[in-house]
Amino acid sequence: MMHRQRLPGWSLATVLSCVLAACGGDGAIPETPGIPPSIAIGGAVERPSSPTVADLEQRPAQTQTVSYSSGSGQQTRTYTGAGLWSLLDDAGIKTDASAKNDLLRKYVVVKAADGYRVVFSMGELKPDIGNRASLVAYAETRDGKSGPLPQGDGPFRVTAPGDGKGGRYASMATSIEVLPSGSTRTGTGGGLAPSFTVSGAVRQEGSFDLAALQALPPVSRAVGTATYTGVDLWHLLNDVAGLKTAAGAKNPTLGMYAVATASDGYQTLLSMAEIDPAFGANQALVAYEVDGQPLDRNGMARLVLPGDIRTSRSVSNLIDLQVFELASP
Repeated sequence: MMHRQRLPGWSLATVLSCVLAACGGDGAIPETPGIPPSIAIGGAVERPSSPTVADLEQRPAQTQTVSYSSGSGQQTRTYTGAGLWSLLDDAGIKTDASAKNDLLRKYVVVKAADGYRVVFSMGELKPDIGNRASLVAYAETRDGKSGPLPQGDGPFRVTAPGDGKGGRYASMATSIEVLPSGSTRTGTGGGLAPSFTVSGAVRQEGSFDLAALQALPPVSRAVGTATYTGVDLWHLLNDVAGLKTAAGAKNPTLGMYAVATASDGYQTLLSMAEIDPAFGANQALVAYEVDGQPLDRNGMARLVLPGDIRTSRSVSNLIDLQVFELASP
């Protein structure tokens, strides 16, 4: 007769959890006895840190109710946490004083325990520009009561309010890293630019002049009192140039971003997720007309982001759109 040996003090759930963790099955955040879990904030910041839930609870609490679609259907959740922007701002984002609006050339990578990574642009998080009020959540309200995030989501989850799908709601987040764009593109000395290129992680690099843009399906969008006409940026990059993504990767475009460069060298950065209609749906466009007239001194093409509060990420005299994807960890 075979006798089953019972492990003293271990439940079946605990044993299974350990087996899964050993196999990398659930990507759970490893815990060290006596040391509470933390989330690392680093990269291009002056004051890196690794706050715990208790540390975040000492900051002003923000509560938000969000809705998004997931593989298990439509979700509506209420989270409490610390503002992602305020955490980054307090960490002291490193910038180059010689580059105009250098902050807008940076992006944030949120990494989860299983290695999953998503990108936010600094511009979309900045309150006076994109104003995406992402949280580093540590609590969720369920059945009218707020408590720690459930297993599989916490102890930290970064939110992406406004996204249609939940791909950037990074569960079991372990790190938040600020990074420079990596672009080496420079200006051409300023002045009117008759064309621009699309380059980088696309299947078909190319150059676009006015005739080439006008041959694509036009869109018109209001920005303040002006109406811009041009080509939808997502359509240009995803459908015309074709984003180059890794086969089989989970939500590969959420780890991508684009850098726009002007003839005078000015640059701004957008995450691919913020312009993807399924996620951020910022209706960015490459405009060639304003109120039915050519752009004049703004060049042949201008990058325009109708969803931004300020126009700091608009790029006149556009000469290049370079697409990047995160390097393998």
